[in-house]
Amino acid sequence: MAQVLLNAATTTGAGTAWHERDTVPKYTYGYRSFQAKGNTTASTGAATVLIQVSNDGTNYITLGTITLTLGVAVTSDGFAAANSWEYYRANLSAVSGTNATVTVYMKG
Repeated sequence: MAQVLLNAATTTGAGTAWHERDTVPKYTYGYRSFQAKGNTTASTGAATVLIQVSNDGTNYITLGTITLTLGVAVTSDGFAAANSWEYYRANLSAVSGTNATVTVYMKG
């Protein structure tokens, strides 16, 4: 099951960091995929999501960026990466549009 890094976020900012110890132990090293989805209730908008990683839980770097063009229909984009960081988080760095919401998932 995918981890939710941001759930229906409406304002900019980083979500709660995720660490492998937060879930049932399983094989988790290697490939991870990240997917963002979002929409508005009227007209158009945009969102930028930074997928950030850290080994100390304090100092984060950007692993990748997901850019969405938002509308009333849900739009989605993502990427996959081979990596083994300790902590993962999604940081909604920009969002616009009428009642725009963004959700971010991580699998791996």
